[in-house]
Amino acid sequence: MELKNSFLTIVQESCQSVDPLSIDIVQVNVGLKCNKECVHCHLEAGPDRTEIMTKKTMENVEILISHVKPELVDITGGAPELNPDIKKFIKNLHDKGYNIQVRTNLTVLLDYEDFIKFYADNNVKLVASLPCYEAAEVDSVRGEGTFNDSIKALKKLNEAGYGKKPALKLDLVFNPEGAFLPQPQGSLEETYHKKLKEDFDIGFNNLITIANMPIGRFSQHLRSNNEFDEYLSLLKETYNPDTIVGLMCRHQINIAWDGTVYDCDFNLAMNLPMKIATSNINDSDFKIEEILERNIVTGDHCFGCTAGQGSSCGGALTES
Repeated sequence: MELKNSFLTIVQESCQSVDPLSIDIVQVNVGLKCNKECVHCHLEAGPDRTEIMTKKTMENVEILISHVKPELVDITGGAPELNPDIKKFIKNLHDKGYNIQVRTNLTVLLDYEDFIKFYADNNVKLVASLPCYEAAEVDSVRGEGTFNDSIKALKKLNEAGYGKKPALKLDLVFNPEGAFLPQPQGSLEETYHKKLKEDFDIGFNNLITIANMPIGRFSQHLRSNNEFDEYLSLLKETYNPDTIVGLMCRHQINIAWDGTVYDCDFNLAMNLPMKIATSNINDSDFKIEEILERNIVTGDHCFGCTAGQGSSCGGALTES
C-alpha cells in the first residue's frame, strides 16, 4: 500500500526538487530467497520466498548495463548467493570490466563457503550486514546465533584477504534495532573498528549506516508496537534539506528479479515501479533513454532517506 505523499511538498518548500541526475549505480535484486528473516527487512525476504531472477533476465540486465556503463553494479537480494545463476552473472560482469559489489548477510557464507574464494577471484566488493558489534542486539534483529555465525564468516573473509588487501573491500552495514535514527556514521565506524579488532581481531574497511524504512517487515514491527506514527513523525521532524542532492534515486536505478525497473530498492518493496512507458527490461518496448527523463516516484517513506544525516544504500548522505 502506498503511503501518503507530503514528501514532495516539504522538498519544494525547501526550494529543491527530486529529479534524476545520473545513473552511477545499477542495483540488481536477484531474488528474495534468504536464509534469514530479519525484523528490519523492508523486502520481507526469507527461506520461503520463491521470487528469483532468471538467466534470461540477467542477460537483459547485462545488455542494459552495457548501454548505461555505470560506475558500480550493486547486487542484492534476499541472499544473492541463493540464486543458482549468480556466479555466471558476476563472472560475465567481471570479465567485461565492471566494478561489482554484493550485499551479503554473512551467515549464508558458512553454508556456501566456496563463494568467498569466488568473490575474491572476481574482485567483488562485499557489503555485509552486521547491525551491531554486540551479540544480543544482532540476535534480537536477525535471529538467535546470528552474531556468532557472522563473526565466523568475517574471520573467514579476513583470512581470504577481505578487509586486508586493497583490492578486496569489505564494508559493514549498521541498522538501528528500533524506532530511532542511526548514530553519526563517522563516530560509530570508529567504535566498530575498535570493538571488532579488540574482541575478535576482525578488520574491515568502512561502516555504512542505513535508517530503517517504515515499510515491509519493519513497518509491521512498528505497528505491532504502536510505534509507526511516532517513527514517521520522527523522520519528518528531522528532515535535512542537505540530503536531497545525494539521494540515491537521483543517481542509481534498481532492477528487480522479474526485470521491473524501480527508482530504488525501497520503491521495489512497495511495488512502485518507475514512471516510464514500459518499466520492464524484458519487454521489447523498453527504452533505456526514458530513464533519465522520468519523474521519480516518491512517498512519505522517502523521509527515511532525508532524516538526520541522511540514508542510502551507500550510507549517510551528510556528515551531520
